[in-house]
Amino acid sequence: MTENKLPVSPTIPLLIGVVAISFSSILVKWSEAPASILGMYRLFFTIIILFPFLPWKQMKHISKKLTIKDWTLLFISGIFLGLHFLFWMDSLKHTTVASSMILTTLEPVFVMIGAYFLFKERTSPIGLFSVCLAITGSIIIASGDIGLSSTALYGDFLSILGTLAVAIHMLAGQNLCRKIPPSIYSTFVFLIGGTILLFYNLANNVSLIHYAKNDWIIFLLLAFIPNIFGHVLFNWLLKYVDATTISMSILGEPIGAIILAYLLLGEGITLLQTIGGVLAIFGVGIFLKTKSNSVASQT
Repeated sequence: MTENKLPVSPTIPLLIGVVAISFSSILVKWSEAPASILGMYRLFFTIIILFPFLPWKQMKHISKKLTIKDWTLLFISGIFLGLHFLFWMDSLKHTTVASSMILTTLEPVFVMIGAYFLFKERTSPIGLFSVCLAITGSIIIASGDIGLSSTALYGDFLSILGTLAVAIHMLAGQNLCRKIPPSIYSTFVFLIGGTILLFYNLANNVSLIHYAKNDWIIFLLLAFIPNIFGHVLFNWLLKYVDATTISMSILGEPIGAIILAYLLLGEGITLLQTIGGVLAIFGVGIFLKTKSNSVASQT
């Protein structure tokens, strides 16, 4: 996996991907639809867009080779992906883009904790320090939002739940991604996650079709911009760029989202959000760098 095989500099597609996923929170803010509907159509529409490009023959062959344990992990991964969209998108209805997005950077922290208990993966003292730094930053953000309103604090809580859910999604799919091509894995988990949200909407009598034209456009844009030009692009880049480089690049999402929120939504950022955000992003950055060095020393 070397970068020089890429026909252009990896900086260009990485930048496109970061900008694309940064638009996710803006699109959610622009819609009046419930979070469960936004998440459901984002996942289902992504599958429709990818439909003509899926390796159907390979998918049928791989599905037969999956064990009961594999299918269980696949369903867990899909279920928690759906819950991630439900919680995180709903958080944006209650708190600012800045708070919600910065708190999502805690994902590697939750993954580290889960990997320690599930896979006995250990972290260096520097790694632990970086995690404490990131958690301190999130606490500062939450303490600042207490002064804004209880609704903002509730939004922070939903963002953390969404981040925890996506961490479980990542842990469940960690080994599966080595057995299943990214496009096939993504299709399965998108379908499962979308179906979970469909059942949630039906159980709670949430309308599936009665939405404004603007909302339907946003449903499609959520699938097309952050999913196709963001997450699917990152999956493709894994053939040329190491995973840590992509993880570090994704840390640019909160920064991009905050800038877009200022330009397009008129949302500012408080001093505590700035301090907490810098600590959180810096802490997670150190953690990912430490993790990268640890992996390199073992190879």
